[in-house]
Amino acid sequence: MPSRRSFLLSAAATATSISAAIRLEAQQTSEPPAVAGLPDRRSQTIPISFAERQQRLDRARELMHRQRIAAIAITTGSSLAYFTGLRWGQSERLFAWILPAQGTPFLVCPAFEESRVRERMSSTPATLAADTRVLTWQEDEDPYALVATGLRDSHVTAGALGIEERTQFVFADGVAHALPALTISSATPVTFGCRSIKSPAELALMQLANNITLSVYEAAWRSLQPGMTNHQVEALIAAAYRRSGFPGEASCEVGPNSAVPHGTLQPQTIEPGQIVLLDDGCTVEGYQSDISRTLLLPGTKASDEQNRVFDIVHRAQAAALAAAHPGVQCQAIDAAARKVITDAGFGPGFRTFTHRVGHGIGMDMHEWPYLVGGNTTPLAPGMCFSDEPGIYLPGRFGIRLEDDWHVTETGGVLFTPQSSSLEHPFANA
Repeated sequence: MPSRRSFLLSAAATATSISAAIRLEAQQTSEPPAVAGLPDRRSQTIPISFAERQQRLDRARELMHRQRIAAIAITTGSSLAYFTGLRWGQSERLFAWILPAQGTPFLVCPAFEESRVRERMSSTPATLAADTRVLTWQEDEDPYALVATGLRDSHVTAGALGIEERTQFVFADGVAHALPALTISSATPVTFGCRSIKSPAELALMQLANNITLSVYEAAWRSLQPGMTNHQVEALIAAAYRRSGFPGEASCEVGPNSAVPHGTLQPQTIEPGQIVLLDDGCTVEGYQSDISRTLLLPGTKASDEQNRVFDIVHRAQAAALAAAHPGVQCQAIDAAARKVITDAGFGPGFRTFTHRVGHGIGMDMHEWPYLVGGNTTPLAPGMCFSDEPGIYLPGRFGIRLEDDWHVTETGGVLFTPQSSSLEHPFANA
């Protein structure tokens, strides 16, 4: 799944810059000891059980009855994987999984894909695979009429059909025109209601993802040398993730470029005394990590100004976590961090802390709910977020500290310890 960083930068990347990055990675003929010594951690994963996936369907139907939604339609992406275990790429052809509030789910897919989808369904829960009907359409047929047929067979002829939020407009529009008797609505009350509360099994996968990311960052930091480019650092981190056994990436922004929260396309070289900002994460069994570390080359000293800004951001991150308790509104977490930064003279509002303090995280790196002013959603045990305050001083440097955390009955708990300093960012790991 494309990360935030790859999405933001892909539109601006040129063939030349992509080729240069590939060449830089290829030039890494040997890995430094800190990277080469990382263990393969794939054996530590425990996949989501079939029983838990069945519980998700039961929970979805409970929410559908509560929200008066007759059925939900999901095309591809993380919600499809969440409920079914199926991973299916997006194309211009309609592929949809429909879950009625009552009755069996069904799939609508191109006829030539039937054998492939049935093969993949063999790895889904037995009850789901056995109960799910597969309705196929030929290239010269109307797939939306097939959706209507499947819903009629499920006795869904009136009421609301919830469309998953990431469904392409062309698909949602086609379904709406094929089902004029139904009201098209959002499926988010169902998907959010299920996915926002993580189970112990999900939390364990997210813990592993965060542990891996922190170990990869530390290995990369120990391998940094003056004169390295940001692309070389990014290639080093990619190699470290491969050593660990999971797909992952990171952006690396240096010096003045660290004041741009999501980075630039400018080539950058690391020199002593310059801020280095690492950001992003990895994926473990579909679950994401998202960590930022701001640091200096090993053995170099931070300036008084750099230390002062780091301390303020560190206190803001701690304040956000301390404010988190079940029932507290999402906006209060942002406000707690923003107050620390404003009281330190770097406010008001979004002047230097230019983004919200956090986002939900799970199977998507960014998912609901969001920790931002105006969001009155109450926290609940099992919700997971990033905690990432920052101060960005254009033309000079930026500092962001980001760790993921989850809500418990007694408050917020970090998956990874806070960074201790610019000079020793992993002392607490």
